[in-house]
Amino acid sequence: MAASVRQPSLFDTGPRVLAQDAQGGIVYTPALIDGATAQAWFERLRDGVAWQSYSRPMYDRIVEVPRLVASYRLSSPELPEVLARAAAVVRAHTGVPFNAVGLNHYRDGQDSVAPHNDKLRILVPPHPIALLSVGSTRRMIIRAKQPPRRAMPIDLEPGSLLVMSYDSQKHYDHGVPKTREEVGPRISLAFRVRPDAEPMP
Repeated sequence: MAASVRQPSLFDTGPRVLAQDAQGGIVYTPALIDGATAQAWFERLRDGVAWQSYSRPMYDRIVEVPRLVASYRLSSPELPEVLARAAAVVRAHTGVPFNAVGLNHYRDGQDSVAPHNDKLRILVPPHPIALLSVGSTRRMIIRAKQPPRRAMPIDLEPGSLLVMSYDSQKHYDHGVPKTREEVGPRISLAFRVRPDAEPMP
């Protein structure tokens, strides 16, 4: 299925600037791709990616990470075709030469990711991170690190793109909290420019 970039209508609100800095800040763009394409990509990724689960030590016990993950270099011959199409759309929209993508599969409201910022050692400055969402809507909380630690909740809708500058990782955390609300599964595609020598997780 060919990627379809939805044309804006008179009723679109357009990109939303959540935070500003000299590198572009944090910008949310709804409906970068249309709903039918986003759903088709979600189904292809859900069924076609070799998802992994893993555990990690926390305090005095080992806990299961509450989501499924996968990652690819965009130059890999094993890159699924749908990810190549998604990368082309995101590169064209941002003008950034992304070379890697990390995927997170949130199966339900109990899957989550704790507040964090991306490790700067795995990013090539000054390139941003771009999060493309497919599947169901999930809420992300972006929070300033300095008092008064202003929180910015944003509902990441299917087909939307959230771009976070390299510099924003120094000043903001972001996370997807658990929820008791009825939510469907979601997959996020996190595009990054990573050092060539940096191994994929």
